[in-house]
Parts: sequence; C-alpha cells; structure tokens
Amino acid sequence: MTTPIVSSPTLGGILRRGALAGVAGGVAASLVAFFVVEPVIERALAVEEARTAAEPAEPELVGRTMQVIGGMVAAIAVAVCLALVLAVVFAKVRHRLPGRTDFGRATLLAFLGFVAFALVPALKYPANPPAVGDPDTVDARTAQYLSLIAAAAAIAWLAVLVRQVLLARGQSGPVAVTGGVLTGLVGYALILVIWPAATGEIPADVSPQLIWDFRVASLAELAAMWAAIGATLGLLLTPRPARTVRDVEATASA
Repeated sequence: MTTPIVSSPTLGGILRRGALAGVAGGVAASLVAFFVVEPVIERALAVEEARTAAEPAEPELVGRTMQVIGGMVAAIAVAVCLALVLAVVFAKVRHRLPGRTDFGRATLLAFLGFVAFALVPALKYPANPPAVGDPDTVDARTAQYLSLIAAAAAIAWLAVLVRQVLLARGQSGPVAVTGGVLTGLVGYALILVIWPAATGEIPADVSPQLIWDFRVASLAELAAMWAAIGATLGLLLTPRPARTVRDVEATASA
C-alpha cells in the first residue's frame, strides 16, 4: 500500500509565493495601466495643456515616458507589498476561509481584498483624472480615503467571523455563507452612507465621458492586480501530485 506524503507550506513558503504573486499582480496592473489607463490620462493632460496654452511653458523635470515607467515600477512594488500582506493573512486565517482547496481560499481572500481596498473606495471616492482635483483638499481627501479602506477591511473580516460563528453554532454551510454575505453587504452600505461625500467640483472643460472612462479604467487596473495576485498565489499553493512512501524509498535507493 502506498501512503501519500503531503506537506503544508510554512509561513516562509507562503510569503515567497506571495512575493511572486505580487510580481504577477504588478505586471498585470502595469499592462492594464499602459494599454487602458494611459490613453485616458493623455486625454486629461490635453485638457490641462489647453488651460495653460497662453501661459509661458515650463520645462518638464520628468518626461511623460519616465513617469509611465516609474508608475509601472511603483505598481509592481505596491502589488508585492499587498500580496505579502495577503499571504500573511492567508497563513493566519486559512482554516477559517471557506473552500476545499488553497486555490479557492486564496482567490476568495484576494476578492475580499479587492472589495475592501478597491471596489468600496471607488464607489464612495471614485478616482479622477489629472485635470480634476483641488490640491488644497488633498490631505483631507487622503484621510477620508484611508479611513474608509480601514473600515472596509474590518467589515470583510467581520463577515468571515460571522460565517465562522454560525458554523460553530451548528448552522449549515449555506446559512453560514448567507450570514457572512449579508454582514458584508450591510456593513458596506453603512460605510457608503456614513462617510463624508467626495469634495470638489468637476471643471466645465472636463467631459463626463472622460471622467467615466478614467474611473472605469482605474478600477480595471486594480481588478487585474487583485485577480492576478489571487490566481497566482492560489496556483503556487496548489500542491503537486503527492509523492508516496514507495516513491521516496525508490528515490533513496537509486
């Protein structure tokens, strides 16, 4: 009889996989940024240039090409940091996440990360192109944005806990999942209602279509990043075909 040998990844192993998943997520985000977001930014920059056409031109300290490259490098760095955080959370709450495989658990956790860190903030404080935004309110807007992300992450964690508590009390799987989903939906609805509304007006020379295109493109970039992180981490955590005791003995005697 052959006995399969299956080893669970250590925290260090999960972190290494998380770093690789972060690189994949950063590359995915950079590709979407270059092919989808950048054309919209170019349209917004054209609006800014039209505003200052009559003013003396100032030399650019950093060219647009270098800005794009720097943005892609920054996207990879941010994705790696987020993926490492995701890996740590996965290692800590793996036993509490629904799913029969680590691939399912990792992708679910990445989806929760996308909802808390991207989707909910985008619904309350949608991104604006370069031609929109008051520099004098940037500090207040940043504080509101970060506090909303913290609250959204707490709601996601609460939803997982509610499912776990319902299961511990003998509720069926569908009931527990429904309880967790309802907790998340109610919590996110309260966040969207309670947090202060976005400040600032849209300039008259910026078309609504430009605003919409930029917001959709920005959200697509974040979705690509989180999807790549979750899928890559899940694939890297998927165990290879299990070796058996007979295989190990054969290898040792070779």
